[in-house]
Amino acid sequence: MLRIGYGFDIHGVVTDRALVLGGVSIPWDHGLEGHSDADALLHAITDAVLGALALGDIGQWFPNTDSRYRGISSLILLRTVLTDPRLGGWRVVNVDSTVLAERPRLAPYVPAMRQAIASAMGIAVDAVSVKATTCEGHDAVGQGLAIAAHAVLLLERYG
Repeated sequence: MLRIGYGFDIHGVVTDRALVLGGVSIPWDHGLEGHSDADALLHAITDAVLGALALGDIGQWFPNTDSRYRGISSLILLRTVLTDPRLGGWRVVNVDSTVLAERPRLAPYVPAMRQAIASAMGIAVDAVSVKATTCEGHDAVGQGLAIAAHAVLLLERYG
């Protein structure tokens, strides 16, 4: 049995935070606004896992009204979802994701993002795709006001 999940996330760009994407700290003079570390890529991937099994979304699991999640690493949130008993019998086959950001240039950080995601999910690096693109000046992302991410993944039943 197979299940496909899709996730999307977007966060506004702010000046007073570090930028974290795919579990990797990226040197830049801006970061993303959010309750946790605001890692839009990991939030999209986490929502894809939850969506594949119709288990709600990241905001339901980790509400921004709960102080336990203030500043928390999104790698911890992803691992929490993946180790929840409701995911018993399911494993991630592969992940395909795209980050949309006008700045900074993300290509140099993609290998580290792939490694961090693979490690958090317990899968091989070659099962994790991370792509980066711009919006060429269009919309909030293209104007440098936000960074967004899309993710799709495949789960398979085992055991």
